[in-house]
Amino acid sequence: MATISYTPKGVCSRKIDIEVEDGIVKKVHFTGGCNGNTQGVSKLVEGMKVQDVIDRLEGIDCNGRGTSCPAQLAEALKSALKSALVTALPPLSTSSTVRVYVISLSLCFIIVCG
Repeated sequence: MATISYTPKGVCSRKIDIEVEDGIVKKVHFTGGCNGNTQGVSKLVEGMKVQDVIDRLEGIDCNGRGTSCPAQLAEALKSALKSALVTALPPLSTSSTVRVYVISLSLCFIIVCG
């Protein structure tokens, strides 16, 4: 399990602590900020894939600041991905079956069944 501690910029929260395991956000805790909102965001992203959290939260603006506590959570996760502290996707289980379907020479679908 990776533990990320991030200092957000331009928002009321002073710190974001994140636990990620196998590409899944397990726990998020904001220090400071709007308590009810940050608790809500934390609960909503728990269990989500890291990349899904980034895609959903980046770009959210709080009162014209150009960022927000949720957007800073996305920034923390993007930073962790870049530094290879976490992975974006969970690993394949040993019981997964990978099927490759070639439709044409330029198009290939990969389906993971597990």
